[in-house]
Amino acid sequence: EIDAVAVTNGPGLIGALMVGLSTAKAVAFGLGVPLIGVNHLQAHMSAIHLENEVSFPFVGLVVSGGHTSLYLVKSYTEFEMLGKTRDDAAGEAFDKGAKILGLPYPGGIEIDKLSKEGNRDAIPFPRPFKSSQTLDFSFSGLKTSVVYYLRKHPNPNQEEMQDICASYQEAIVETLVDKTLIAAKQHKVDSVVIAGGVACNSRLRELSKERLEQEGIRVYIPSPKYCTDNAAMIGSLGGFMFQEGDTSELNLTPFSTSRPKYSRGRGGQVKSA
Repeated sequence: EIDAVAVTNGPGLIGALMVGLSTAKAVAFGLGVPLIGVNHLQAHMSAIHLENEVSFPFVGLVVSGGHTSLYLVKSYTEFEMLGKTRDDAAGEAFDKGAKILGLPYPGGIEIDKLSKEGNRDAIPFPRPFKSSQTLDFSFSGLKTSVVYYLRKHPNPNQEEMQDICASYQEAIVETLVDKTLIAAKQHKVDSVVIAGGVACNSRLRELSKERLEQEGIRVYIPSPKYCTDNAAMIGSLGGFMFQEGDTSELNLTPFSTSRPKYSRGRGGQVKSA
């Protein structure tokens, strides 16, 4: 028995969103049940509710190939954006860095593997905004620093490659953890959720728990199967929206980029705080 149909309508690639949205509309119309447009990024954070009970409010870090954002999550359906990347997403930095190093796709996984045998402190790659209280991110300069390093140290051997990967990964992960900790302290929360494809990274999982739990902040990360894009997370948020009567019209349209500041339901449509 199907009570409603939940579907991602953004942010994401418009072509893919249109296919999924068209199918969901047809199913909802055919069954005579409500359609629920779900924000893809908010759904990543909602994946945590499939396995854990997390008290509100909490800070959510969504980190993936296309997005890196911090949120204050006030309830199952209320999300306030605190900061986001000003250029490359963390996952994009992993994949582009791997391509520069000549590693196979998906690059983030390869960097994670090689990093396990490398020295994280071998190369002092930059940490953008490290001394700033801003909750925004920037990773394009870090990627460029790898290009410059390879110009000075071409053709690295296996050990050198492991050190490069470990140092590069540490710069990304440390930046993510630092900003998440700042957000948690600024908003006086005692729980953090880290979600999205990059949340599968072993060093991010390790360092976030190490650093944040030292500050008395609980860290929740979905199982890897719920970190990458999946239907369960859409159903999770869609279910909470359905319980609140937050449904969409059949003329719902897709959107490609994250919407600003504060949103509640309706696929990420913005309402004033």
